[in-house]
Amino acid sequence: MTKKATPSPGAIKAWARLMRVSRQLMESAEEALKAAGLSPLAWYDVLHELAEAGEGGLRPFQLIERTLFAQYSISRLLARLEADGLVEKLPVADDGRGQTIRITANGRETRRKMWAVYGRSIADLVGAKLSADELTMVSALLGRLRHPPASD
Repeated sequence: MTKKATPSPGAIKAWARLMRVSRQLMESAEEALKAAGLSPLAWYDVLHELAEAGEGGLRPFQLIERTLFAQYSISRLLARLEADGLVEKLPVADDGRGQTIRITANGRETRRKMWAVYGRSIADLVGAKLSADELTMVSALLGRLRHPPASD
């Protein structure tokens, strides 16, 4: 027989606040991008990961791991990004069905424009409300909740 885990009132309160605040922050960033006539935040995440990967690009499964999108979501998103000329799909030499996804120059420019708005949102929504010490503390605490825990 296994013992049922019951969360403490503190854990429930922390969970609820974390979920609410996370949703509010994401919605605010999305609204700022939309108001600027830019693409959704999910596009930025993919373009960012591809830009960080460099000229070698990433395989779709690597994007799934790095962004936490479901496979069906990333497939549709990549199709839209490719249709808009922001990414290109390249065949993998040793895998007849495999593809590597690489960001295009247009994708880099779109990412740059998005970051101007997204970065300002982060500064306004988080950076302006917490001190440097508080930001370090929040980052460390949230890092402990990650799996695996963040070491930085």
